[in-house]
Amino acid sequence: FSSGYALYTVFDSYVMAAGFGLVWGLMIFNLDRYIVMSMKSYGKWWRDAVVAAPRLAMAVLLAIVISKPLELKIFEKEINAELLTMEQEVFKQQEDKVKERFNAQVEDQRQQIAKLKDEITFKTAARDTLARIAQIEADGTGGSRKKNLGPIYRAKKADADKAQAELDSLLAINLPLIKEKGMALVAVDSAAQAGIAALDRDKYDGMAARMEALSRLTANSQAIYFANIFIMFLFISIETAPVFVKLISYRSPYDYLLHELEHGFQMANLEHVTLLSNEVNTKVNYDTEVSRHLVLARIAAEKELIDHKLKEKLEDLKKRPFDWKLGKI
Repeated sequence: FSSGYALYTVFDSYVMAAGFGLVWGLMIFNLDRYIVMSMKSYGKWWRDAVVAAPRLAMAVLLAIVISKPLELKIFEKEINAELLTMEQEVFKQQEDKVKERFNAQVEDQRQQIAKLKDEITFKTAARDTLARIAQIEADGTGGSRKKNLGPIYRAKKADADKAQAELDSLLAINLPLIKEKGMALVAVDSAAQAGIAALDRDKYDGMAARMEALSRLTANSQAIYFANIFIMFLFISIETAPVFVKLISYRSPYDYLLHELEHGFQMANLEHVTLLSNEVNTKVNYDTEVSRHLVLARIAAEKELIDHKLKEKLEDLKKRPFDWKLGKI
């Protein structure tokens, strides 16, 4: 069931999940069976502990592998809720990355628009100030404190009119630019929204995502953390129980019979190896002696042939006359 659920999460196929789950179950069953059956009791706890140590390690590993998919299934509802949060976080990160590509353009357009508006605001404030000065000069509430439309008023009114003309000129230039920059800003925003709309919004519920969600849940909830630990310990105890039972048990008749059979097989194998070794040694000695005899026989034959030729040569020399003067035959 554990592996079947894991494969269904990955491939979303009942057939593959059922098939692999069956194969996985048979494999785990045979591994557990081999772990227990391969243990032998030697009657000494330290020796038995050394033999059991790697089997215990393998049992713990199998328990962790088996328990993890079941933990994902047990906390499936909580994990699905956490996956929604994680999915939104992933989508938010994707959107932020898209927006980052356009941030420079957006910021540049906004700064230019703000600069143009600031120029208009500054000119408007200057115009209003000069117009107010001219007004209070006209009604006598300020300036010379004389209510009249004399030369002082006309001078101040001329300054106000000049400021108004400058403002009108600035508005004629800046307002079209502000409109243009605003349209460019809208275009950039539309491009960013189009990029966001084109993002791949696949469902965020793979095996790795579920394990990450479970990790976040265990980090944020003590209840889930301890439940997760206890489930893992449960499977560890189930997987290691046969090994511990075998480890603490006394030697049974089965152990003695197994030892007898193994010892008999070992002795039979030793006998077979010894006989084979002796046979090989005998053959080697035989071949060595035969080769040695052949060499000696060849040497004797060569000696006899040489002696015979020397004897014939000597007889031939005796039959020929010797010339004493010349010192040769």
